[in-house]
Order: sequence, then C-alpha cells, then structure tokens
Amino acid sequence: MNKPFSISSVLVICLLVFSLGDLKAQDTVHYTGKMISNIDYHHGNLRPAVGVHATQILRANRQHPELADGFGWTYNHASMIAHWNDTFYVSYISDSVGEHIPPNHTLLLSSKDGKEWSKPKVLFPIYKVPDGLTKPGVEGETKDADAIMHQRVGFYVSKQGRLLALGYYGIAIDEKDHPNDGLGIGRVVREIHKDGSFGPIHFIRYNSSWNKKLSEFPFYKSSKDKGFVKACDEILSDPLMMMQWVEEADRDDPLIPLKKQYKAFSYYHLDNGNVVGLWKHALTSISKDGGKNWEYTPTRAPGFINGNAKIWGQRTPDGRFATIYNPSEYRWPLAISNSDDGLNYTDLLLVHGEITPMRYGGNYKSYGPQYVRGILEGNGDPSDGRIWVTYSMNKEDIWVASIPAPVVDKVDTHPNEVFDQMEAGKELDQWNVYNLLWASSRIEEDGQGEKWLTLRDKDPFDYARVERVIPESKKLKAVFEIKPEQNDNGLLQIEFQDERGLPAIRLIFDEDGNFKSKSGARFRNIQSYEVGKAYKIELEIDVDSRSYTVAVNGVDKGMRLFHAPVGSLERVMFRTGDQKHFPTPDTPADQDYDLENAGEMVKEAVFRIKSIQTSQGN
Repeated sequence: MNKPFSISSVLVICLLVFSLGDLKAQDTVHYTGKMISNIDYHHGNLRPAVGVHATQILRANRQHPELADGFGWTYNHASMIAHWNDTFYVSYISDSVGEHIPPNHTLLLSSKDGKEWSKPKVLFPIYKVPDGLTKPGVEGETKDADAIMHQRVGFYVSKQGRLLALGYYGIAIDEKDHPNDGLGIGRVVREIHKDGSFGPIHFIRYNSSWNKKLSEFPFYKSSKDKGFVKACDEILSDPLMMMQWVEEADRDDPLIPLKKQYKAFSYYHLDNGNVVGLWKHALTSISKDGGKNWEYTPTRAPGFINGNAKIWGQRTPDGRFATIYNPSEYRWPLAISNSDDGLNYTDLLLVHGEITPMRYGGNYKSYGPQYVRGILEGNGDPSDGRIWVTYSMNKEDIWVASIPAPVVDKVDTHPNEVFDQMEAGKELDQWNVYNLLWASSRIEEDGQGEKWLTLRDKDPFDYARVERVIPESKKLKAVFEIKPEQNDNGLLQIEFQDERGLPAIRLIFDEDGNFKSKSGARFRNIQSYEVGKAYKIELEIDVDSRSYTVAVNGVDKGMRLFHAPVGSLERVMFRTGDQKHFPTPDTPADQDYDLENAGEMVKEAVFRIKSIQTSQGN
C-alpha cells in the first residue's frame, strides 16, 4: 500500500521544479557537441580546423642566449597578444628556470605579418624587493630578492588610440609561495609608441600591504602626460578590465566587481549586449550590466571539459563565437569550439596537436600547448580575417596560431595545387602548418626562382609539419612531387590519415638514401633517391582492400599494404621526423632534468614539395 506524500515532500518537489525551471531559463554557455578529446594522443583524435598556422616565435635556449631572448632564460609563459598600428604585439613572463623563482621580467615581441617576429625586448624589468618583508602564514622573509611578475591581462588600447602595456609585480618568499595572493607590490603600466619605443613605467594600482614610499616607479597620476593619465583612468573605470586583476589585487579592492578568486577571467559580448565571463575549469557566468554584477555564481559550463588551464572566448571575425582551450584535465591538445549565438557550442576541432619535448626542467612546468589568450575586445582587429591566439609550449617556448574564419573542419574539393602557379601569400590558405624557428614550413623559391612548399629541419627535438585536409575518400588517387636536398641526413614522412589523425599509409624519404614504405612493424624499400632530383609519386589507394599501388616518375613500383586499417581517408601529411608520443597521460607531471645538448642544432635537412593533386579513385 502506497503512503501519501507528506507536505515536506511536496515542498521539495516544488522547489526542484522551480530550480530546474530557473536553470532552463538561465543563459549559460554550454557544449552540445558529441566530440571529446582522447588524451592518449597529443592531437586528441580531433579533426583539425582547416588552415590553422601555428608558429613558434620564441625558442628558449640557455646554451646560446643570442639565439633566443638574449638572457638564456628557460621559463616563458602567460603570453598576451594585441594588434595595433598594423602590428602584432606579444608580451610574456620570463623566469630564469622555473615558475615563481626569480629573477623574472616581462618581455615583448612584435611582428608586422605574424610570421616574422622581432627579438624580445624587456618591457617590465627585474624589480628589487626590500629585505625583511614577510607574509602571514609563510615562513621566512625576503633577502636579496626580486619581485615575481604575474598577470592575466597584458594590453589596453585607449579611446584615443594609445597602446598601454600592463604587468604586475608580486612577492614570493620561496618557490612554493604565490605572488598573486594580494600581498604583492602592485600593477604597473607603460605606453608603447608607434615607433616601437616605450614610455616610462608607472604604478597604476598598489596593493594596500605595500609601502608606497618604497616604490621604484612613480604613481601614474604624477605623469605630466594628460593623455596617458586619461587612458589609465579609463582602465580603472572598466569593470571588465578590473575583473582580470582579481587574483593579484587586494582581496577587498572596491574596484573588483566579483572578488572571489576565480582565475584567469576572459570575456566577450553577445549580440544582446550581455557579457559572457569565462574562468579556469570552464567556469562561466553572465553579466547584463557590463561586468558590474554577475547573474549567478560562476559555474562549470555544462558539457565543457577543462582543467586548471586558461580558456579563451571571443567573437570571431565572421560574427560567430569561439572558445579555445585544452579540452581535458591535461594541457593538451589545444582545441577550438564554435557557436552561432555565443552560448551553445556545437563542435570541437584541433588547433595545436603537437608537444615539443621539454628541453629544460623547472618548477611548475607543465607539458603541452597551454594558457591560450587571444586579442581582447578593443585591442585590435587584424585585416586578414583570421582568429589570432598566443600560448606557451611547456611553459618554455612562445607560440602564436592563426585560425581562418569561418572555422571549418571539412573541404568539398580535392586539391590541385602547383605552388609556383598560385597567388603569392595564398598558397597555404588550405594547409595546416606547424612552423618552428629551427624547423620551418613555408613557401620558398629554389635556386631557379620557382616556388616550393619547403620544409627545413635543424631541430634535434622537433620537426616541420604540414597537412592538407581532403574530402573523405574510400578510393583515392594522389600525385605529389618531392625534391630532397640531401640523402644522408634527416627524413621526410608522408602519411595518409583518417579523420582522427591515424595513419593508414606511411612513405619515407629516409636518411639512408632510400625511399621506403612502412607495412606494420617492417619497412620495404621502394628505391634509392638522389640529392636535388624531383620525384613524382603516384598512388592508387583502396581503403576496403587496405592496399595501394606506387609509381615513381612513371615507373610502377608495385602494391603495398596499409600500415594500419582505417575507415576512410581525410588528410595528407608531410613531416620531417618520427611522430612524437611523449609525454603520455602516465608521465610524471614535473620534469626536473634538462635534455642533453638542449640548445644545439643538428645538420639541416631540406625537402621541397612542388605540387599535390588528389581525386576520387576508380
């Protein structure tokens, strides 16, 4: 016999119904796509966003500082990006060895085209901390110490069009202490002029625990430049700028709208004027008054997967919206998710799916492409119609990536590309490019003035890589022409992959002077190859029979079996090295050792690609 509902039970049910109704009516960023990343692969088994160009702009080097930042420092992280005066600017924090271990300063790189970047300049220098400072709950005191820089926002373009750079000087008593606990020195600001020079450094906001009389730099109000003072006042009056200061600011700073310690705030405006806020762990909330108040306590966005790493959100150049982040509890892969309305995100595509070996161990260094940041609203709109972001690799090297808008993961037509016949600057629009300072992937002319897609590699730890997405195919004909510039060092691997990035076919121009194929665990020679000679390679591929035929310069080389079975083919990839698989999810989080010869180059290998054509096979 059923018992009747009690009055208390009815009340609970009513409250649940009302709560669910409130949640349903509440605007919340959420992910409704079906794709999730697989952390066993650095690329997460994600389809790539077509046409992403990832470029390494700083390669740390302790042994040869002149090839890097001029200092030989190997902890580089928390990069920020802006576009102003037809120039890209990237600032980043640099420590000598590891996180929160001085000396420490902020450096700045610049570029006119996003491809060629300047050498780093010191933007905010080392700051000496007085002896004898202490912190509640932390043992010890400062002695011959330097401040630790920590910032979540790097640039601000004023209403009068001035570019201001921002940084924060904190104090860490030891390597496990945190400089962003509200007990530091304060936030600094300086102007970047159109000629590339810098204005004087001023403090724009002190921590209340700091003795202002000990400051090395003046307060901004003392500046005789009224335009500079006005720009600083603009920053202080903007709640959305203040939200980005929350971690370093006084815990009761009246300028901070939401004072709880949610980390690494980013934001964008919806079509209706509401502001979407995003924090680490994919926490989110909505503001209807420009960031002064928030509709609900920041809550994990339903469907999003993100750990203790930054998530970036923005409106895209085509009027849609994107979030870019590490969709796992690890800091790989780096992916983009897209939305029509800024709330409902429906896909998950790859931006950066490689992990360079960590060459230098250090405190709190993490593996992977991480801490992504894009161009903040008001900080510039590049004319190329691409989404630009910056991030660090392993908290060691600094990268930028540009992503075409609209963001797509499929193409409708097969490539028929002869690079020398293509419009200058447009040759790689449909290619995904992985371009390093010591392993470059770019269009170059050969000695006869002909354009080739050229892969150069003198990096002992990484490789150059390019990838072309093609229409999904079960039967495929592929023709491409390769010219190796050596046959006794380096290698070039050519793979045909499925939508998850898994290779079915691998062909290799190997360092032993032989062109070969991989069938399972073994290799089979196809023929030898010569220096400076072009090789036209033709493949007829059948996915169902897991086989393909090879012809080189019109000569039939027979049939080969797939390296591994796939359901269909969607990508052609060229890479100057073996695929990397370290680290794995089981790799210890902290690396306390340096790699041998971490700062040395190897003999350069060069491979040129003249053309590629694919079509549906018979």
